[in-house]
Amino acid sequence: MITTASPKTSLPVPTDRRLEERSLRARTEAMSVLALGDGLYEVESESGHTYLVDLEAGRCTCPDHVFRNVRCKHVRRVAIEITAGRVPPLGQIAVACTDCGDSIFVDEDTEGPFYCERHRLYPGVTVRDRETGDRLTIVDVSDLRADAVSIPDANATVSEYGTNERYDPDVPVVGAVYPHATVAQNGVVPSALKVYVFPRTRLERVRADGRN
Repeated sequence: MITTASPKTSLPVPTDRRLEERSLRARTEAMSVLALGDGLYEVESESGHTYLVDLEAGRCTCPDHVFRNVRCKHVRRVAIEITAGRVPPLGQIAVACTDCGDSIFVDEDTEGPFYCERHRLYPGVTVRDRETGDRLTIVDVSDLRADAVSIPDANATVSEYGTNERYDPDVPVVGAVYPHATVAQNGVVPSALKVYVFPRTRLERVRADGRN
């Protein structure tokens, strides 16, 4: 889980409408928001005080909410940050993409590894083999670990296979085919469509423009 808070800053004020005082302060005062999970957010105010916001319940530990029972600027700021996509919404957490480290939002009960859209693999995606430079097409994505899937022809698991030894054994495996299938008079030769199994981290996605 990523614990980096949104930058402590003020936000631009919409010019097309008048804001109620607390909504205005929620934007104009420098604050940072940190998602803690379970619907809780930590807000550092402009004064340097830190408050805990329970967004689903609409509660905050600041005096304005505790003593006046109002929707304070901290609750409002959390809602603004979520709408802007800077912090995860209820039920989600921020995690790092396994490939590039960029922050992405996923459901709280989702297990890793995690991948951003740029690095997510799914059937039909073109990838490059980091070891050989060859291009392949993904045909299957699995949750099975590389050290739990056997390669019958090699009498070894995917992680034990010689060219896979430098990749972590606990990463999931994916199936891929080489795109240069041989076509016979009566159709595709079955052996040309052999599916090869790789550790997920051995393959990198190729962008639409052909770059990695």
